[in-house]
Amino acid sequence: MELILQSIINGLIQGGLYALFAVGLVMIFGVMGVVNFAHGELVMAGAYTIWYLHAQQGLGYLPTVVVAVVLVTLIGLLMERFLFRPTRNDPLAGLICSIGMLFILQVIATLIGGEGPSKQVPPVFQGTLVVFDFLRIPNQRIFALVISVAALVTLWYFLARTKLGWALRAVALDREASALQGININRISMIAIGVGAGMAGLAGALMAPLTNINPHMGHNVIITAFIVTIVGGVGSLSGAVLAAILYALFHTFMTVYFGGTIATISGLLLMVLVLIIKPTGIMGVRISE
Repeated sequence: MELILQSIINGLIQGGLYALFAVGLVMIFGVMGVVNFAHGELVMAGAYTIWYLHAQQGLGYLPTVVVAVVLVTLIGLLMERFLFRPTRNDPLAGLICSIGMLFILQVIATLIGGEGPSKQVPPVFQGTLVVFDFLRIPNQRIFALVISVAALVTLWYFLARTKLGWALRAVALDREASALQGININRISMIAIGVGAGMAGLAGALMAPLTNINPHMGHNVIITAFIVTIVGGVGSLSGAVLAAILYALFHTFMTVYFGGTIATISGLLLMVLVLIIKPTGIMGVRISE
């Protein structure tokens, strides 16, 4: 029973991180129609920023988190302006450009950190919260969960309560109709990828003290993001958050009882099962032609 409760707590914390980078991928695809294969590398860039500036250069962790979010947001804006905007009418070209950006970011990370073993960032918030004498939650994970929830709530408020958020949702629903109503598509696209990349950078910054950092860590991230996006329903932000929590719980239990490799394979099989039973995902909506 203790192991089950501990796994649930760990899964919920992991779900917050999954939701952060998954909703970014959903936003970019929904507004721009681009499958950004470099999204995992944006998470990696956020983690590397923490490792280099905090663990290597000694800068404070919290200021470095801000730097990571800003830096990754700028990378996303550059990608939109020079890669995705010129290929807006050719989704395949945009996908190929994102794959090229994936390798570029991996090479840059290798040049900065070298080819050696995975990098480590010591936990900043020491200590462990003990609940009921048997549940142990490291303070670093609590911090990651609190910031993840705060970021997701802020994103919800932005999308549901601000004019820019309404415009972004309108473009995601119908780009041509939005343009006819005077919405600047280029501006909204930059906001979408900026917010999505910023979320990815924040996820990487929060994950840095909790995981091994290497130039190829984005592979697992993008696999997880695609599973969460498809299971939740392509284009559904609320579906992505729900799927992130459910998948994190599922993956945590599978890892505890069967190992990480089986957990990843089972996650992919779960995605296939969802596609067979409900192709639109948990909260996706079928669009009539």
